[in-house]
Amino acid sequence: MFEKRDRCFFRRSPRSPTPEMEPEEVGVRKGLSADASYRCTACHGDEDAGPGRPLRGRAKSRSLSAAPALPSTKEFRRTRSLHGPCPVTTFGPKACVLQNPQTVMHIQDPASQRLTWSKSPKSVLVIRKIRDASLLQPFKELCVYLMEEKNMIVYVEKKVLEDPAIVGDDGFGPVKKKFCTFREDYDDISNQIDFIICLGGDGTLLYASSLFQGSVPPVMAFHLGSLGFLTPFNFENFQTQVTQVIQGNAAVVLRSRLKVKVVKELRGKKVAAPNGVSENGVLASDRDTEAGKQVLQYQVLNEVVIDRGPSSYLSNVDVYLDGHLITTVQGDACPSGVIVSTPTGSTAYAAAAGASMIHPNVPAIMITPICPHSLSFRPIVVPAGVELKIMLSPEARNTAWVSLDGRKRQEIRHGDSLSITTSCYPLPSICVRDPVSDWFESLAQCLHWNVRKRQAHFAAEEEAEEEGETED
Repeated sequence: MFEKRDRCFFRRSPRSPTPEMEPEEVGVRKGLSADASYRCTACHGDEDAGPGRPLRGRAKSRSLSAAPALPSTKEFRRTRSLHGPCPVTTFGPKACVLQNPQTVMHIQDPASQRLTWSKSPKSVLVIRKIRDASLLQPFKELCVYLMEEKNMIVYVEKKVLEDPAIVGDDGFGPVKKKFCTFREDYDDISNQIDFIICLGGDGTLLYASSLFQGSVPPVMAFHLGSLGFLTPFNFENFQTQVTQVIQGNAAVVLRSRLKVKVVKELRGKKVAAPNGVSENGVLASDRDTEAGKQVLQYQVLNEVVIDRGPSSYLSNVDVYLDGHLITTVQGDACPSGVIVSTPTGSTAYAAAAGASMIHPNVPAIMITPICPHSLSFRPIVVPAGVELKIMLSPEARNTAWVSLDGRKRQEIRHGDSLSITTSCYPLPSICVRDPVSDWFESLAQCLHWNVRKRQAHFAAEEEAEEEGETED
């Protein structure tokens, strides 16, 4: 559905060349410098496979488990770095990360990541929380400001303008005629949006992510919902804040996403997909399609949740890492299963299931069990560069269900599988101050992290008495 704008590049270290990296003749964007450029397997997948190129799998001597590998090595691909694919740093048609000449190993100091524009932004997508009357007035004020003060083209989803409160507002009529509208799952707006503004809670940011299965424009999220962990901006002085973003004066945090490939046996049924898209999932190309199976690909910002659904049996799913079985998840409660989350998702469902909270700049994937049938099954963190594959265990008595960012819930049966890797298309979230300060501010304000009653200090006379006793 969406075209890839840029390739991912790695720079070879002059002291330790990596044999897994093979130079290719690919173009480097103007303004970026690289000693040698390489094609990222996370972006191009099977393009590297062919008669003249060996499959790059993990060596047998380095297997993580005594369990045998999957029968076909074509089931998985190793990325060239355990840190995961080098994230694409161009977002939408005009935005990119300002290059820092002091970058070490292409991992920037989180506080130094700044947004810049190759051209002045002209179009903006405004996403508003539906069925919330309190957001009507902020929505109108923002749209009027963007159109009349900033002369910008404003895109909104068609169902937003069908709200009875907007339809019946005659004063908003002239502005309403200037909107550009689209329909989810039908219209491709990936090449038309320069940046995104969200009005609502964290769900609006997740929804914005689902609309862009490739490069995501920068997202500016205003806290007008209930929790707001991912929405750092307050709406009171939105004019000043929006102006700073348009001028390119803003910090940005690159929130990694998961590339999830759902492979299902057709079983005599074919799912129609309007405009080549099914529920924000991109139909995989022919090279990813297996005989007799349907392949759908998704970009997930928070987490992939696999659970037993309505069944009363134990959940049993096998988890493979780079083609090797590492564990079988067995659970014995209604929501039992496993959560595969990004660092951004570590403060969501995973945190409620007992996982650690990880800063968005950490290149990692978290695996968290839900109600495990074992006291020793603890959450683990694996490098972002690995590929996970999840399927039903052969002895499983029931099916499983999968949810992607709380949406697109679907059944996983015997013969179906999920492949999960770190995507090279992160979501660039604009910060109020910087990625580190904003994250700890959210921990304190939204989750009340480590908030407790403080121990009282000694009174002055008690301290004097203690000092006297010490001298005696």
